[in-house]
Amino acid sequence: MLVQQILKAKDGDGVITVKPDTLVSDAAQILAERRIGGVVVSSDGEKPNGILSERDIVRSLAMRGATCMDDKVSDLMTRNPVCCNRQDTSDAVLSRMTDGRFRHMPVVDDGKLVGIVTIGDVVKARLQELSMEKSALEGMIMGH
Repeated sequence: MLVQQILKAKDGDGVITVKPDTLVSDAAQILAERRIGGVVVSSDGEKPNGILSERDIVRSLAMRGATCMDDKVSDLMTRNPVCCNRQDTSDAVLSRMTDGRFRHMPVVDDGKLVGIVTIGDVVKARLQELSMEKSALEGMIMGH
């Protein structure tokens, strides 16, 4: 399955971005309200400068305490995130996420941010593919 198909199947308002100078507390509020695990950090809304995830915030809280909530997102974000494009396969994206040990990947086409996929999105797509393959094989075995 292609990333393009995964994006079409997703619910929601598209990709949520915040500016690098956004306070971590404000970004955490967005994560909680939207029930999402990460936001793309972008100064112009088109090019991903980084990603801020729940994990980034929790690590900083554990190391520095609640004072990190007054920091800017740019202080905690993962810079230069690994990105994919709409034509990448779910297998390729899943492999990069697993190897890199991250759960969110911006989708960029022609240098412009067009979406985000999560490891959950990719696993769901892969399970759908496996289910269709199983049904097709069962049909061939049964002579249908």
